[in-house]
Amino acid sequence: ILRTNLWSSELSKLTANAFLAQRISSINSISGLCEKTGADINEVSQAIGMDKRIGTHFLKPGPGFGGSCFNKDILNLIYLCNYYGLHEVAEYWEGVIKINTWQQNRITKTIVSKLFGTVAEKYIAILGFSFKSNTNDTRESPAIKICNDLMNEGAKLKIYDPKVNKKQIEIDLKLKQSDNLGSSENGSWIHSTSILEATKAVDGIIVLTEWDEFKNINWHDISKHTRKPTWLFDSRNICNTDLAKTENLEVWELGSSESK
Repeated sequence: ILRTNLWSSELSKLTANAFLAQRISSINSISGLCEKTGADINEVSQAIGMDKRIGTHFLKPGPGFGGSCFNKDILNLIYLCNYYGLHEVAEYWEGVIKINTWQQNRITKTIVSKLFGTVAEKYIAILGFSFKSNTNDTRESPAIKICNDLMNEGAKLKIYDPKVNKKQIEIDLKLKQSDNLGSSENGSWIHSTSILEATKAVDGIIVLTEWDEFKNINWHDISKHTRKPTWLFDSRNICNTDLAKTENLEVWELGSSESK
């Protein structure tokens, strides 16, 4: 038991979550630089993680942080800093949230760009909706913003998550699933109950949560049922992309210069 005064106790909790979120935003910012320069974000993460002063935790790139605490606690910290006149400090922590949003925006823009500049009337499989694996928690999940942004561009989404049910997705997207994806020119979505169902007749596949079952997808079977050309967007760097390429899928991996 560590005994502190009241403010130290309060700020310790807020700062711990802010520091963890900061690491995620930091590595995600470097993922964009890797794609431009020819570096590989996985190699960079491994290299800096070997420095004992840094360590390996929270250095996996992805579509951004979610959950109930990180965003809320950083906003709390920002409020306190502004209240006490520490505006430069508030701006620093605002930057962590801005990078988180930037990462999600650039993933969406990349998807649209790779699919020939538009996702209107295109079918996209969303693999993973919870903010992290092994939970059905969708609070502040990056998938919510990415899915909504894609639907605003006219995409038709087929969403599969091992733990998240249709009702929760409806609540988070603030939109009921479509009875027939092809019946409307507007963006829409339906709930799928398996990877195979979600990927049937799609133009693109987006991995947004690091579920174990996404690491061992049978790309040979998947490729038989997709529309060609098919793009795989691995925002978690967990898929067997070499196997996917042998099945003639186009591949974008977060933080890889080969994905430019």
